[in-house]
Amino acid sequence: MELLNLDCQGHSLRLEGSMAGWQLLFWNSTPVSRRDADGDFDGISEHRFELQNQQGETLICRLETEIQWDPVKVSYRFYMGEQLVASGEHGREVMEKQVPQEPIRQEKRSFSIIGLGALGLKLLKSAKVIKVVMAGASLAAYSWFFSLPFALALLFCLVVHEYGHIRAMKHFGFKTKGIYLIPFVGGLALSDERINTRWQDVCVSLMGPFFGFGLSLLSLIAYWVTGSMFFAGLSAFNALLNLFNLLPILPLDGGHVLKSIAFSMNSLAGILLCGAAAAGGIWLSYSFGLALLGFLLIIGSAEVFFEWRNRHHSLLLPLDRYGQIVSALWYIFTIVGLIAIIWYFHGMGDALLGLPLKVLQS
Repeated sequence: MELLNLDCQGHSLRLEGSMAGWQLLFWNSTPVSRRDADGDFDGISEHRFELQNQQGETLICRLETEIQWDPVKVSYRFYMGEQLVASGEHGREVMEKQVPQEPIRQEKRSFSIIGLGALGLKLLKSAKVIKVVMAGASLAAYSWFFSLPFALALLFCLVVHEYGHIRAMKHFGFKTKGIYLIPFVGGLALSDERINTRWQDVCVSLMGPFFGFGLSLLSLIAYWVTGSMFFAGLSAFNALLNLFNLLPILPLDGGHVLKSIAFSMNSLAGILLCGAAAAGGIWLSYSFGLALLGFLLIIGSAEVFFEWRNRHHSLLLPLDRYGQIVSALWYIFTIVGLIAIIWYFHGMGDALLGLPLKVLQS
């Protein structure tokens, strides 16, 4: 993550790092100082490098920083020689607006079939017509195995879900490439930019299932008003589709959410609380007969918790306690809402509408 970005002699002095203490200092996109990760990192660091001033004199420059993670605060002092040039501090609001930059790398150019294939794929992605082609292929594939009305309804659900991701990306100012529909895989919302914070990861991940939940609610209301079984089926099966996306398994949306919450917890008590919540979810799943949901919850939770020790090496700005609570409540609310819709239609006694719940009970 980008910790600091100052103006130094008309160029950018940029500090990037992780919670583990790894830091890399750039001046004018050139690395000038490095600090390796350290398990005992206390947040205090110092970088030294040489620069020439406008008179041609070589000066020893020194950047002193102190980083606090909860709440996030970065304090800094920058010296050129013995003169204090810049000092100050900033918090989460400033860091969330910063866009990390990748160091410039010189790549060797060589002819290869793999290189040509990658170039062809890049050109293919850049053509807008590929979206139409892939959407047509998805429609044809689903129509072949099911029916045209079911295929159209399924594609509509996928588009609404992915549109939720797109809206979240645009909220954070990301440039988006749009929605791609992939046969028998689902949909994909693409962006040219990488996320900078765990909160961005949570919002982008949850907005897809949350938009899907909204579609199921609207379809449920439409069913109450019209009595049409089409809206009932759309509501139930769309709820099942979005519920699976919330399973805490990477790369599903739920995996990103649970990982962002767990990796933002610095204390052992925090991760134990998160583990207790996951255990409670597993117990409830089996208590209500949702065997498949409970089994996948076990797998996803174990995957995230086994990786928790390496959380400090992440370059994403962690959630604060308020963000952790809001993310967890938002996640739980969406899951409970989707299960409630599935359970409601199961209680109607219709074999087709009861299928989503039977899948979860398998």
